[in-house]
Amino acid sequence: MNVERYEKQGRVGGGSYGEVYRAVDRWTGSVVAIKVVNLELSNEELLSIQKEISVLRQVRSPFVTSYHDSFLHGSQLWIIMEYCEGGSCADLLRTERLTEAHMAVILRDVLQALVYLHAENKIHRDIKAANVLLCKDGSVRLADFGVAGQLHVQCKRDRAFVGTPYWMSPEVIKQSGYNTKADIWSVGILAYELAMGEPPYADLHPMKVLHLIPRNPPPQLPSSYSPAFRDFVAQCLTRDPLRRPSASELLKHKFFKHAGSTSLLAAVLATRSFAKTRPPKKRPADVTTAEAPWWDFGSLRTTPVEAPVSDPLGTTITPRVWRQNSSVPSNDATIVQLPGP
Repeated sequence: MNVERYEKQGRVGGGSYGEVYRAVDRWTGSVVAIKVVNLELSNEELLSIQKEISVLRQVRSPFVTSYHDSFLHGSQLWIIMEYCEGGSCADLLRTERLTEAHMAVILRDVLQALVYLHAENKIHRDIKAANVLLCKDGSVRLADFGVAGQLHVQCKRDRAFVGTPYWMSPEVIKQSGYNTKADIWSVGILAYELAMGEPPYADLHPMKVLHLIPRNPPPQLPSSYSPAFRDFVAQCLTRDPLRRPSASELLKHKFFKHAGSTSLLAAVLATRSFAKTRPPKKRPADVTTAEAPWWDFGSLRTTPVEAPVSDPLGTTITPRVWRQNSSVPSNDATIVQLPGP
């Protein structure tokens, strides 16, 4: 029986879908991660899990988390994955300040993952620090394909409104049709997040952010960062997706000219101090108690809810949103569906 092959050793994380455990494969002696999914979920959440497994089965890249197996155990689905001992970049940002050299290694390897995925006509659609995992040796893995999309030869654009608002590109928010260049915008926001500790507008209600991103100029890094890094972020955040560089083009950017090896990240992980973890992010002052469940980067509820929200321009809209269920910021994907035109 498959379940007897794995010895769970401890919980390392969790979300609305279930728990993640560190485990040992008794057959090989290797350490793996087990995502234990409760099957008593909504159809939407089960479809998301099904999509993630389908994508991971097709993906073979050293820059993407490896999928090993999945099987049913009672009312649970066990997904066996590569175990990344270093946790996520979001975890790392809570304890460490990264240098540009560290960020260059992370961003370079994320772009390597995207070169592979985009060549397969796949869009990740949820790139952020929480979905970039680190191994003990400093190697980088892009993870969480629950909202990934597949472009087809006949249709090279998508209109699905999925992802996490703070990292969404303007064309995704406007539902004007997008392609793999939407991931590049998210890489730019990831770069900003790695540098500043959080994405732009992190102190604002996500529905406000959905209105601000298409209207405001793209965010910029402060002048304290190098011209090369600032230009890299500016290139990623080019508003016109037709003028936005591809992942392969960005790998040639001067910012990566002196990027070191993953051993730089391994050294950070080896000396990481968990004692100086920053406190959880506070809820913005403009979010009322009634709106509180909307604000965080958290997990999905099982059913959509209707709730009117006033945007900064004073217009009231009523979107369908899978409301998030955690009062402490986490980083699972948000799936939002706005009314059509």
